[in-house]
Amino acid sequence: MNNDYFKKVTELEDMNASDDYIIGWQEGYQNSPKIEEQRLSDAYEAGYEDGENKTINNAKNFKK
Repeated sequence: MNNDYFKKVTELEDMNASDDYIIGWQEGYQNSPKIEEQRLSDAYEAGYEDGENKTINNAKNFKK
């Protein structure tokens, strides 16, 4: 992983983003397949989309 990935994950943890958002973000960033449909949540899907786009724009909407 590159330095940008680790900086953004640290920023997400510091802003207290939900675990589902962070996991979704990490998987989207790495272009991993999504989790099973029955486990999807709004936070996960927002994180996945932001990860694909290499942003953290929606993290503020999904705090613990």
